[in-house]
Amino acid sequence: MRTTYRRVLAVTGAGISTDSGVPDFRGPQGIWTTNPTAVRSVTRKDFLADRQVRCDFWQMCRGAYERALPAPNSAHHALVDLEQSGRLIGIVTQNVDRLHQDAGSSPALVHEVHGTMATTSCLRCGLRVATAEVVARVRDGEAEPLCLFCGGTLKPDTVFFGDHLDRDVFGRAVALAAMCDLVLAVGSSLCVEPAAGLCRTAVETGADLVVVNAEETPYDDFATEIVREPIGTALPRLVAELVAA
Repeated sequence: MRTTYRRVLAVTGAGISTDSGVPDFRGPQGIWTTNPTAVRSVTRKDFLADRQVRCDFWQMCRGAYERALPAPNSAHHALVDLEQSGRLIGIVTQNVDRLHQDAGSSPALVHEVHGTMATTSCLRCGLRVATAEVVARVRDGEAEPLCLFCGGTLKPDTVFFGDHLDRDVFGRAVALAAMCDLVLAVGSSLCVEPAAGLCRTAVETGADLVVVNAEETPYDDFATEIVREPIGTALPRLVAELVAA
């Protein structure tokens, strides 16, 4: 990897947050790997059709909220350093944990293509509330919390399998991919389209691609460099090289 890049785009997946205690999905100990049926809880048709799936989902959320909330790790903070250097034009993240913002990344630079778990909306009337408030109701004994305004089904503001991406958010992501000179693809299996296709867009418009991931990805053949070392050490090292240039 050369170090003279001036327009760097970070594309991040679940692997960047594993050092914060957030499990990934497709790794050896990932959620889908260890419990393949869990994917039903984040599949739109199953979530809408089966009340038990919704109840199980909210119990899963309750368990997550009862554990210590994850904190940003060295990889998240490295991207803050890259932003402060003036070289980072954006972070396109598939994560819904908001750890980039918690680390200090400017919210305007973080594009959450798969939404966020921070808020939940009613699918009938559109009322939006903090997810923590919904989870508190589950903790108080509600099996399936419904909208307090209209009684409709509540769903976190995340993109489930079968959902459409937000056009505006993804449009901005595509624009960034087309104007960058380097993509750092960090902690993503690059298996989920169309988000993974941002790497192809960037390469086809002349950018270099550095893949930082423990496992092979479908985009490794496009990469200028592939880094398999732990993300918590690899990304700070790469950023330090870029900032020092």
